[in-house]
Amino acid sequence: QVQLVESGGGLVQPGGSLRLSCAASGMSFSGYTMAWYRQAPGKQREMVATITRDYIRNYVDSVKGRFTISRDNAKSTVYLQMNSLKPEDTAVYYCNTIFGSKHYWGQGTQVTVSI
Repeated sequence: QVQLVESGGGLVQPGGSLRLSCAASGMSFSGYTMAWYRQAPGKQREMVATITRDYIRNYVDSVKGRFTISRDNAKSTVYLQMNSLKPEDTAVYYCNTIFGSKHYWGQGTQVTVSI
């Protein structure tokens, strides 16, 4: 019954910005850590950012200072603000949580950083 739905991806030029959203349902959103992952073609899935129920944030080194994860518990939504985008940020971005000892994933949203 847990469902995660990402949105906000698209095509952007290097140096540009995007904000991704992930709307959650079927869970008590405020009590769980949320995460953003990404997967580029031919590469393994990579954790990009996490935010705990207590708003503690962590990022992969490659996005520190450029990306910001946030959450709005009233809207059961987690966001990823992506600034100063680079071509190497191109990937499908997935929302993730662990609920009831199971991993849940959204359908993904494509982010392409290119001229």
